[in-house]
Amino acid sequence: MELALRRSPVPGWLLLLPLLLGLSAAVIDWPTEEGKEVWDYVTVRKDAYMFWWLYYATNSCKNFSELPLVMWLQGGPGGSSTGFGNFEEIGPLDSDLKPRKTTWLQAASLLFVDNPVGTGFSYVNGSGAYAKDLATVASDMMVLLKTFFDCHKEFQTVPFYIFSESYGGKMAAGIGLELYKAVQQGTIKCNFSGVALGDSWISPVDSVLSWGPYLYSMSLLEDKGLAEVSEVAEQVLSAVNKGLYREATELWGKAEMIIERVKRGQTQRPACLAFSVRLCQRHVRHLQQDALSQLMNGPIRKKLKIIPEDQSWGGQATNVFVNMEEDFMKPVISIVDKLLKAGINVTVYNGQLDLIVDTMGQEAWLRKLKWPELPKFSQLKWKALHSDPKSLETSAFVKSHKNLAFYWILKAGHMVPSDQGDMALKMMRLVTQQE
Repeated sequence: MELALRRSPVPGWLLLLPLLLGLSAAVIDWPTEEGKEVWDYVTVRKDAYMFWWLYYATNSCKNFSELPLVMWLQGGPGGSSTGFGNFEEIGPLDSDLKPRKTTWLQAASLLFVDNPVGTGFSYVNGSGAYAKDLATVASDMMVLLKTFFDCHKEFQTVPFYIFSESYGGKMAAGIGLELYKAVQQGTIKCNFSGVALGDSWISPVDSVLSWGPYLYSMSLLEDKGLAEVSEVAEQVLSAVNKGLYREATELWGKAEMIIERVKRGQTQRPACLAFSVRLCQRHVRHLQQDALSQLMNGPIRKKLKIIPEDQSWGGQATNVFVNMEEDFMKPVISIVDKLLKAGINVTVYNGQLDLIVDTMGQEAWLRKLKWPELPKFSQLKWKALHSDPKSLETSAFVKSHKNLAFYWILKAGHMVPSDQGDMALKMMRLVTQQE
């Protein structure tokens, strides 16, 4: 493994703005807060190189050492944390390079990691180096985190949380369990404090089974459409129960195609591309839209200075997804159970309007937990939350018992921080015990 420090005396994004906007710094009232960024690659396996990017917290009242460290994991698999999570959701700048008012950087240091290898600026040399399952994803991350905390001892005692989105939640669960073991064994020194699973792909089949009823209740499917979606959902369930996970992934894609066809009133057309490539186009490509890709492969790449010439941001994303297709539909409810049993704080949060991982599906897998405290958790009443204390409008609901919490984020879809930035920031502060 290898790691070399890259530092900027002031936030690098401040230095970029004049150039990107074509303006002189002398005529712009730039933000004055100082901060630091570091980024680099870690060799996690032979021919496998993982990229990370750290922003130190910028809070006028507190030093970064008084605030938590949050690692953000994107979905896909193949979605880039350093790109989408950073510039579209929680980082200091949006994709237009304008300051984000709801950046999480005001309440935590942020560690964006492009994982699995091949995602974003991470890359592999050779097709055999891609991760094919969650175990490899978690193992790779242990190498990165050990290297990171060994080289950044200032973060070893800071509360460390893993926040995630979509398939990133499945990875966060597996990574969280392996990190807990590593901390207990003393191989990684960090103050691991919890995982937050956002709109997460924890039990894929429960999500698929809920699609029909959810869309029907929203008047987006009629009886015939409901029957079609429910039929293929049952086929997904059958494949999962038989351990035919690659087939289940293909059927999952078929269910999505039926929903799209029924909603648009289209006749189904034969597909020319392999199903896994089509699925990647639907679930990863939207995380790499043209404007973001141009930003990452242009100004950001020039800023970072360490990206190999033969690698582009997002260039291996399709291969990442294809190599993980056997693992895609496997549930990780048992891993969440192990996290709860170990006393790790587990937060589940979901956008009210999410379809891909709707709240009905999340409720379904939560009911399958074997955690002894689940009956008490289930009996709790939901508590209303307000993103603005001066507002009477409810922004979310939450219930919490022991080390499990569940948030419903209202008026949000699959990307909660993008849709409801204020409430997402408040939730992060609550999860990290700052409120």
